[in-house]
Amino acid sequence: MHRRNVKRLGAFLLLVAAAIWAARGTGVNLAQFRNLLNSVDLLGKFFPLDWADADLTFTSAVVTLQMAFLGTLTALLVAFPTAFLAARNTAPSRGVYAAARGVLNVLRAVPEIVIALLLVPMVGLGPFPGVLTIFLHNVGVLGKLISELIEAVDPGPPEAVASTGARRLLVYLYGIVPQIWPNVLSQYFYRFEVAIRSSLFLGLIGAGGIGEQLLIHFKLFQYPRMAVDILAIIALVMAVDALGGVVRKRVI
Repeated sequence: MHRRNVKRLGAFLLLVAAAIWAARGTGVNLAQFRNLLNSVDLLGKFFPLDWADADLTFTSAVVTLQMAFLGTLTALLVAFPTAFLAARNTAPSRGVYAAARGVLNVLRAVPEIVIALLLVPMVGLGPFPGVLTIFLHNVGVLGKLISELIEAVDPGPPEAVASTGARRLLVYLYGIVPQIWPNVLSQYFYRFEVAIRSSLFLGLIGAGGIGEQLLIHFKLFQYPRMAVDILAIIALVMAVDALGGVVRKRVI
């Protein structure tokens, strides 16, 4: 057998072994699907839909959209320049690179719910701590993703701009940014979608938005109204995805 095929087979067997190890550790048991009828029964309670709180659901959905948009937009504005400090080929020094990477890693590693719990005592309840939570977490995520895009750019265009005697900022603007901008937009709209879903969990701690509305309906066993909340969430995510597709098409 060819040596490369042996390596591939070994990697495949290692992956299978890791999957079996993870399945045993997490108690995966397909026989537990015998309780599937319980979930079907719960879904049946969603119908017929109850539109009595539709106006409140719409208002909460708008707040959720505002939280996600403002949090991710401000995060992009901070993460984009920070990414150049956290990329090996653009960082001014190893110390700056290590510091920038460290900050991004910390922001990305701390769960959003933990960040929100720390912010609520500081700024109070409402959507504002939700915006701050989405901002801080996405600075870490977008900063990491954009820095990897920067490290993967074709070195030709930056070198061509630098050969004209242009300053470093101009080299970045004309040699690197045009190469990564379409992918940056893709990452931004993806994080925008994720922020909408994250805001649901933030609603559990009083950050407002449709997550809080969903929790109230769930606690009161108002499943038909809860179903309307879920439809609103799906509509938000689909709208953001459609908007992202239009923007990416125009840019690319």
